[in-house]
Amino acid sequence: MDFRLPTEAEWEYAARGKQKVCRFPWKSNKASTEGGCYYANFKPAKGGYTNDGHLITTKVASYPPNEYGLYDMAGNVSEWTSTNWSESGYEDMNDLNPSLHKNINHTDFYINKRKVVRGGSWKDAARFMEVSARSYEYQNESRSFIGFRCVRSQIGESVSR
Repeated sequence: MDFRLPTEAEWEYAARGKQKVCRFPWKSNKASTEGGCYYANFKPAKGGYTNDGHLITTKVASYPPNEYGLYDMAGNVSEWTSTNWSESGYEDMNDLNPSLHKNINHTDFYINKRKVVRGGSWKDAARFMEVSARSYEYQNESRSFIGFRCVRSQIGESVSR
């Protein structure tokens, strides 16, 4: 089986789950419950890194999963996607290139080496936890707040007719 990074569109589909209207990957438009419990590991207030009970990253699955059973689709660490960054986002995509994939090599301009990062991290404010929030990082850089999630290209055997 082939494993790879998700495209930006695949990541967003997985983060939204079955509900399509909430701002966050959980079933609420708020970052915490009425009782003050947080739905993810993020920076809840200005300088309040430990307000959610964690200084940096936390153990995976410390918070409930989304409707697809996926943990940490927001918070903890942001996640790399395989999609090249474009400020226009989905507007630049089409059926022939749905992920804005470009084969980048060492001779390309440095600005072309940007990849979309989604999900927000332990160091980000709540607005970066929103499913629609997007940013980028250079593909040859590493950060303590960016991780990755692998997806399988195909589950099961293909059926030919």
